[in-house]
Amino acid sequence: MRLIVFFDLPIDTAAQRRNYRIFRKFLLHDGYLMLQESVYAKLVTNDGMAGAAVMRLRKNRPPDGLVQVLKVTESQFATMEYIVGNRSAYDEVDTMEELLII
Repeated sequence: MRLIVFFDLPIDTAAQRRNYRIFRKFLLHDGYLMLQESVYAKLVTNDGMAGAAVMRLRKNRPPDGLVQVLKVTESQFATMEYIVGNRSAYDEVDTMEELLII
């Protein structure tokens, strides 16, 4: 299954921009891949891992703004449609090639 994280964080002050950068770095360090700006996804193997990932999100959430998490199955994620103008300008992550299981 996949966890999809959507976030809308304020960046008006220097402290808010710093919190945004810290949260984004946390997402990348925790294994999330950027789908769009402020939309990240992570592959998890079961509900236990999904619950642990959500707990880490809660622990590392910024003090301001909105963070939402959506849990979808792999089959639901695979039905995502890409509707873009210039396809060469976008890198799609739609295969399991980069999956590393340790």
